[in-house]
Parts: sequence; C-alpha cells; structure tokens
Amino acid sequence: MSAFDNVTAARANNRPTAIDYITRIFGDSFIELHGDRRFADDKAVIGGIAELNGKPVTVIALEKGRNLKERVDRNFGSAHPEGYRKALRLMKQAEKFHRPVLCFVDTSGAYCGIGAEERGQGQAIAENLMEMMTLKTPILSVFIGEGGSGGALALAVADEVWMLENAIYSVISPEGCASILWKDSTKTAEASECLKLTSKDLFKLGVIERIIREPKTVDSVVFESFKTLIGQTFEKLEASDTETLLNKRYNRFRKY
Repeated sequence: MSAFDNVTAARANNRPTAIDYITRIFGDSFIELHGDRRFADDKAVIGGIAELNGKPVTVIALEKGRNLKERVDRNFGSAHPEGYRKALRLMKQAEKFHRPVLCFVDTSGAYCGIGAEERGQGQAIAENLMEMMTLKTPILSVFIGEGGSGGALALAVADEVWMLENAIYSVISPEGCASILWKDSTKTAEASECLKLTSKDLFKLGVIERIIREPKTVDSVVFESFKTLIGQTFEKLEASDTETLLNKRYNRFRKY
C-alpha cells in the first residue's frame, strides 16, 4: 500500500468518524458539553465526559460528519478558534477533577477563514500546545483518519499518540506540499511519499507509540478490544506521579 493509498483510505467517505468511536466505546455514558464561554460552540469539536470501566474520563474529538449535511454543519472537521478553546476548557476541567483525557483526531487542518484568523486561530492552537504540555493529568490522542498540521497537533500533545493503520499525520496536506515544492498538483502521490505521513513511517520515527490494526470488517469486538487497550493505558499512566508524567511528556517531544 503506497503512501497516497493511505491518504485515500484516511479520507474515505465510509470511514468511521469520531462520533462512531465515542458511541461504540462509551455508549450512553457520554455527556456532551458545549461552548468555549467566550464566543460560540464549534460543532467541529465534540467534547464531554464519559465513563470508562467505571471511571470518569474527558473525551474530546474533531468530528468531520458522516454525510454532506453533517459535514457542512461541522465545517468538515476544520475547527475555529472557539473549538480549540472549548477543548482547552474541558482539558483544564479534567485536570481539576483528576480525569484522564482521551482525544480523537480527524481533520484536514484548522479552519483558515478570515473570521477564524480575526478571532485568533494561531493563538488558540499555540495555547493548547503550551497548556497540554503541562496538564497535570494523563492524555492519550488517537488519530482515526486525517491528521493535518497544527489543527491536529492542537489535540495531540499527549503522553501517548496512537494511529489507526490507515490514518495519516502530516505537517501539510500532500496537495499543499506539491503546490509549494513543485507548483504542480499532479505530484500529490510523490509528495505523500516524501512527507512520511503513514502510521508505519511515524512509528519508525518515534512520533507515535502504537499502530491500531484496521480489520476489513468493523464490529463490536474491535471496539471492545480498543476500549480495553485505552483503559489499560490510562491505568499505566495514572500509576505515575505528576512530576514523572510531565517530565516524560516533555522529553517525548524534546527528542524530536
């Protein structure tokens, strides 16, 4: 499977979105919370509290939508500043009440419209990076589809980062890379190879800790095993004292 095949798979219309993972893993226990308490509620970012093995967790996700109506409503998963500020509000709440944070990432990138820039898109992302680095509670981020640039990284400063087998994570889209380097959009496949954006590439580089296999048929057993894996990881991370947790997280990113 080529890198561009991975890009195509990560963008597939029938691919499960964040809502599917939240519903199948947490069921009715998930309670969504809204708004950044500054401007608005960004529907590209879903966040709330759920129960995992009898313990509360904070769940935050970038949601693209599962059909055209939902995708328009959720801005195709491209968050505005208020979306990232909502995410940060929920992370700080999780820190206060000692809840671990689980993030699902699936976005082509942060929204780059005029309104988003006027309301401080760059600052909102930068604040998330800074605050997540020192958040005094475990953080796990899982890339379930696309992971585009700072828009994805804003939910990925975590103790561990996982990727689904066919997910991608890159500093820029292959199309953007091709247009900048070669001024030629037909070079997208070549750009995909150069960017090292596949889960296998990023695992070898030490950017992620785990690759989650994607079976051809997604059923309840897959989500149950995923849920078990998440629970075990949070137990491991919660066993560390706060200073050790933060030092490991800091060193994880410094080694890049």
